[in-house]
Amino acid sequence: IVNFGARLPPLCQKPQKIAPFLILLAGILWGTIGLFIRVLNDKGMESMDIVMVRAIVTAILLFIYLFLYDKSLLKIRWKDLWCFLGTGLCSIVFFNYCYFKAITLTSLSIAAVLLYTAPAIVMVLSVLLFQEKVTAQKIVAIIATFLGCMFVTGIIGSAEGLNAVGILVGLGSGFGYALYSIFSRFALERGYHSLTISFYTFLLAMFGTFPFSSLSKIRMVCLQSPSMVVFCLIFGLFSTVIPYIVYTTGLKEMENSKASIIASIEPVTATLMGVLLYHERLKGLEALGVFLVIGSIIISNIEWKRRTGMNPEN
Repeated sequence: IVNFGARLPPLCQKPQKIAPFLILLAGILWGTIGLFIRVLNDKGMESMDIVMVRAIVTAILLFIYLFLYDKSLLKIRWKDLWCFLGTGLCSIVFFNYCYFKAITLTSLSIAAVLLYTAPAIVMVLSVLLFQEKVTAQKIVAIIATFLGCMFVTGIIGSAEGLNAVGILVGLGSGFGYALYSIFSRFALERGYHSLTISFYTFLLAMFGTFPFSSLSKIRMVCLQSPSMVVFCLIFGLFSTVIPYIVYTTGLKEMENSKASIIASIEPVTATLMGVLLYHERLKGLEALGVFLVIGSIIISNIEWKRRTGMNPEN
């Protein structure tokens, strides 16, 4: 496992400069999850079964690493348990349940767009809870992100699948997705390491997914052969362990709202993966969506005052 310990290499000793790249890496790795899900779906696993596999593998890998690397990172204060209940249950379990439910109530594209209301929700909650400033720069970036996600998912021009309950549940997924940034910020401000936050997030998520998943099916699929065990370990490592650690590490050095915008590279990555690996066609509007999301990431990271003399707050 990559060493994300307290002793960082020289490159990471300028955390504010590297933070956007850590968030971007997290979003790109999250965008590869579809590659793993296709395989597990073909094996007969349901959506919440896959969420539980991610949680189990992540919790096990992180526990082994922390136990060998630094046992002190396994310690938390009981009074801070609510932070990890927030990241594990209120975010991971709740947003996944709402997202998969929204897919059944609406459509995949509508559910994906509603999930990516998260950056706007993060911005509002961060203003209320952490006194982050609302700037024109952030608003433009969030609008570009949302429009980009709409184009990428192909929702533009079609109202098929729209219904009030589905929209409400889909917005719930966006709210749950946003809560990871919020509760992680609370945990970081209480001095917890990103490794600690990630471990307890998925330990609690593992227990939270019990009512919605089938342990017998998970055991049958994941333990059917040594190659499948290795596949599940790689799935947990690259779709969960590394991205959540680097996202939480980057979050420590930048505002929640900016981090959420940058992480929106996820659907763009998923789309480009489909084009490159499965020869899916990238239509004109989808290409426009890709450029809008990338543009929003650039906009959110421009230092206006230094480069142009402009003040984005005006």
